Amino acid sequence: MGGARTDLTGLSASEAQALFLLLGPAAATSDEARAALRKLARALPRTFRADAEAAAAATVSDPARWGEQVRPRPPLVQALQDAVVRRRRVRLTYADARGSRSERLVEPWGVVDKGDASYLVAGTDRGRRTFRVDRISSIDVTDEVFEPADVPLDEAWAEVVAEMEERRSRTWATVVLEQRFVPVLRDHFGRHCHVEEERADGRALVRVAAPTPLDLARNLAGWGGLVDVQDPPEVRRVLARIGEELTTRYGGTPAAAASASATPGTDR
Repeated sequence: MGGARTDLTGLSASEAQALFLLLGPAAATSDEARAALRKLARALPRTFRADAEAAAAATVSDPARWGEQVRPRPPLVQALQDAVVRRRRVRLTYADARGSRSERLVEPWGVVDKGDASYLVAGTDRGRRTFRVDRISSIDVTDEVFEPADVPLDEAWAEVVAEMEERRSRTWATVVLEQRFVPVLRDHFGRHCHVEEERADGRALVRVAAPTPLDLARNLAGWGGLVDVQDPPEVRRVLARIGEELTTRYGGTPAAAASASATPGTDR
């Protein structure tokens, strides 16, 4: 009443800085976050305020890769987030990877941004499911209230990631290459690249993985003679086939290569 005011004295200086470091990038694109940041800053003890405001301005978030434009978040994300907060069941129309559409009644647990895609983690009558938001064509937020999930969102998402990474690493190959190229290989394969041995001759024995032998061969073919694929035989066979195809297309005379690449049925 009257001159009442708030004072966030429960925060330490480091906690206030951490909070404003997180909020700063969001405030750059959201009027609501910007207004909330100003109110929080005014509520902080004066000795914390300057450092907190500096922390908010210390980080800029630019989600676009070089040469790409920023992809706007799907407009359904806000409606889904509201349903998560209000704990309302949602009826959604969803297209799977094959384009087959279906209607689902789900309990939205949370929205996860991963890379340039957003995912809805939700409970269904068949257990936990994950939906790509850009495959949801429509939603209807019902008045049905659901109880929060027993598993926190971060733990549920960790399970999703573990399952997905397992599917993405069903085929492993052993390769040998110079140690100086290992960081490049690791950057390409990410968590599916394990250095098994660093040899005295300057080379390294590395294990890499992909969903299928064809996926592995396609990723390794561009390395040419820089990598020696030792196993499995399936990946070596696919690499040999790719090499034969490239030799057939590009190994002859320039005229033959041009003839091989011309569109059938057109004048040359």
